[in-house]
Amino acid sequence: MSTSTLVIIIINISIASLLAVGLTPLFVWWERRISGFMQDRSGPNRCNIGPLRLGGLIQSFADMLKLVFKEDFSSKHIKYKFIFTIAPGIVFICSFLTFGMIPFADNLVIDGKEHIMQAIPSDFGMLWFLAFAGLSIFGIILGGFASNSKYALLGSIRAAAQVISYEAAMFLSLISMVICYGSIHLTEVVNAQAGTFFGVIPMWGIFIQPLAAIIFIICSFAETNRAPFDIAEGESEIVAGYHTEYSAMRFGLFQVGEYAAMSASCAIIVTVFLGGYQIPWLDTQAVQSNLNYVMIAIMILLPLGVFSFTKWMKKNNKAIGNDISREKETKILTIAFWLIAVSVVGLLAWFLATDISANGSAIVTTVLQVGTFLVKFFMMAFVYIWVRWTVLRFRYDQVQMLGWKVLIPLALLNIVVTATFIVVQGS
Repeated sequence: MSTSTLVIIIINISIASLLAVGLTPLFVWWERRISGFMQDRSGPNRCNIGPLRLGGLIQSFADMLKLVFKEDFSSKHIKYKFIFTIAPGIVFICSFLTFGMIPFADNLVIDGKEHIMQAIPSDFGMLWFLAFAGLSIFGIILGGFASNSKYALLGSIRAAAQVISYEAAMFLSLISMVICYGSIHLTEVVNAQAGTFFGVIPMWGIFIQPLAAIIFIICSFAETNRAPFDIAEGESEIVAGYHTEYSAMRFGLFQVGEYAAMSASCAIIVTVFLGGYQIPWLDTQAVQSNLNYVMIAIMILLPLGVFSFTKWMKKNNKAIGNDISREKETKILTIAFWLIAVSVVGLLAWFLATDISANGSAIVTTVLQVGTFLVKFFMMAFVYIWVRWTVLRFRYDQVQMLGWKVLIPLALLNIVVTATFIVVQGS
């Protein structure tokens, strides 16, 4: 194995690990701050390390440490200790492995050798996602069953019924995409979205198959057990559902697994329906051919973005009475953001002034595509959080009716219409 191959494998695994697990404290903080904004309150903003509060992000790390050092208490009435112990791990591992097939950029060619930019270089693609998305529910079912609690058992039964209902519709919606793209390999699926309609509208899956996109996104919410499909937890009805009897890091693994599942769902939605790593209106060859212009655009847009964001921070982090810690933190963060922006702009300017080799051009293109993927990924994650704090929890009968009587028939109809159109167009 060459050095470049080993480095690329490490980078891919690191990106997958960061997005699946490492972002959990950030997502917890982000969710609390967005919910606070929507409910006209501040959210967590007091926990600090010296002058640094990072807008409340320190609170997420404090909560994580609390779970690590908290006593792991198990009730005496739990009958199946082994199953009870491994259930959170099943949820976590399955959600984490779902990220294995996600391509973060187009195949990177170095010295004539292609490198696949995904953590697990395999052709399973969509099938891998569906398999592990379905397997993760076993952790919830086993955890609820092994807890020997009526609330936990009800939560696991609800989760099982919900997954059976919505996984069928999710699978059927992806069949329409397979018919359109002719492949289950996600890199090929993303590359098929590189063109445009009428030279303006990107050929993303959400524009090619809007109905399939809507069905898949709704089913993704249900698969991750997030509101409005959080009947498996239902605090106002069954205490906390399947994880009622869990504490400390066992409970923490369930939480990390939930955010990992959300991250995986965001990644697959971006990959199949939002063009993946493709920069809008520019495929890989177009980016490499116009690399100088792309870098100039970034050099202009990045400082403008940093200026707008730091201005917003100063406006919303003014001193309260004698407490000037917020203003100090704002100054520190403003300096940090501008240092990052200046460093990136300087690096791009150096690239512009240097005659980049073919390998250098390929690497820069890959970095830009990874950045594009991350921007779309975080935008989709915001939608998940936005919906959670906007839509009320559905009743159990409403969840089942939506899955069986609405989404599955629509998905089947969409397959028939798509297949008919492809056959007629081909003939």
